[in-house]
Amino acid sequence: MTDDDFAPAAVSHENVMTVADDRFAPGNVAIVTGAASGIGRATAVALAANGLTVLATDLDEDGLADAVERADEIGVDGSVETHEADLTNDDDIEGIVDAAAELGDVRFVANIAGLQHIDPIDEFPVEKFDLMHQVMLRAPFLLAKHAMPHIRESGSEAAGTSGTGAIGNMASIHGHTATEDKAAYISAKFGLRGLTQAIAAEGDGTLRAFSVSTGYVKTPLVTEQIPDTAAERGISEQEVVEDVMLGDAKVKEMMEPVEVANLFVLGFSEHARHLDGGDLTWDGGHLYTY
Repeated sequence: MTDDDFAPAAVSHENVMTVADDRFAPGNVAIVTGAASGIGRATAVALAANGLTVLATDLDEDGLADAVERADEIGVDGSVETHEADLTNDDDIEGIVDAAAELGDVRFVANIAGLQHIDPIDEFPVEKFDLMHQVMLRAPFLLAKHAMPHIRESGSEAAGTSGTGAIGNMASIHGHTATEDKAAYISAKFGLRGLTQAIAAEGDGTLRAFSVSTGYVKTPLVTEQIPDTAAERGISEQEVVEDVMLGDAKVKEMMEPVEVANLFVLGFSEHARHLDGGDLTWDGGHLYTY
């Protein structure tokens, strides 16, 4: 097993879903967290390729620059603007929304930032548990709190788009089912699906919310947990991939980050206007077959 086995496909016009939607225009802004790598970076570029202005946020300045570079390389119709922020800092979170509002009408939020830690519950560091919940549950709540008024004020009554927009939250199959040694991640993702439904309940049908639940994706978050899982379970890294990650799936390959990005494109588009509170479960048959 080599690093090449987990190298994701580069985002390109050939693998990005493009959608005809009048709201996918440079005057409308999508916030994307975790945009310096993996699914977040792919989503930022894919949304920009669909014509949106994207406020890409992360702590990793170099990774954000890479997202801008990729967007420029493929010649997106929109743009990727960057904003460094710490999702454990309340002022930074409010600043993300303020920065997005300076770019245009805030219409979309993709909460993608995440982190992982592997340990059994009786050994799990409490500070790591709290950090993961801050980033993956509390921060999405605060971003929704600050973004929802902007979304409600966006658009045009004449065009029939007044107050329309969506908040998409990156959940996981671990927001549906549990495995060992991931108590913080699992509880945060279950909570994030509940938050998604709460946003939908208050969104009046025009401000929608949805979650995305995938199996294993070719991202640093996934690949970096392979050695820890192998050590914790006393198995090889190859066995982690084949038996733990893909063992219960029918599709025996990891997803590409751009494939997940396309789910956010679809979820934000007018074609998903009946997707409200629901979950886009793309899991290769992991949850629903045996």
